[in-house]
Amino acid sequence: MPRERRSAVAIRHVAFEDLGLLGPILDASGWATSYCDATIDDLDAAAVVEADLLIVLGGPIGVYETESYPFLTDELVLIERRLARERPTLGICLGSQLMARALGSRVYPGATKEIGWGPVELTEAGRSSSLAPLSSENAVVLHWHGDTFDLPHGAMRLAFNSHYENQAFARGAYALALQFHVEADPRRLEQWYVGHTVELAGAGLSVPVLRAQTADVAERAQAQARQILTAWLQQIDDASGS
Repeated sequence: MPRERRSAVAIRHVAFEDLGLLGPILDASGWATSYCDATIDDLDAAAVVEADLLIVLGGPIGVYETESYPFLTDELVLIERRLARERPTLGICLGSQLMARALGSRVYPGATKEIGWGPVELTEAGRSSSLAPLSSENAVVLHWHGDTFDLPHGAMRLAFNSHYENQAFARGAYALALQFHVEADPRRLEQWYVGHTVELAGAGLSVPVLRAQTADVAERAQAQARQILTAWLQQIDDASGS
């Protein structure tokens, strides 16, 4: 009898920042994926709360902007309760910041806006984690953030770079937070350039330059994403005995 597919729910804040490269990997690994749009959907729905895997995606707002975006308060409650139950959770960019805040850490504007392809350095723990492919000489990830966070109590720092001390952390085997993007599909970043046009202009960044950088790194970025995300999904399985 075929095994029932486990549920993976992605919390989405803007339509174009979706699962990207992660979607096909989840499908191939036996997960049934769905989206919950944080701005309009019920974050307290049973399908979201009880999902076997919760993925909290990125977005162009700050965790601390709860007065302007009240849904963030409900989202933080959802994540806090989930982490307290040690349920598998992956946070990317805004998602990582929400995880840090849910674990009691401060989230705040960083010293510089970091947008574009670049490396991260791995800690010793990071080199033995699912992020190990990022230790190779030509490894790069997509940075697209201006906020940062303090490392949560009990979390393991996995990655950093010259701009930001905390680029990734893990909490046990069940929670992974990435300040950078490994899920972004290079073939679809044109949507990001349009969706973030005001931010790019304000930062003085050139879309043609970003486009050229993306073309140069696309193939290896996709390979890294497959390695990282497949390894982390396997880690979830190993931890749960699946």
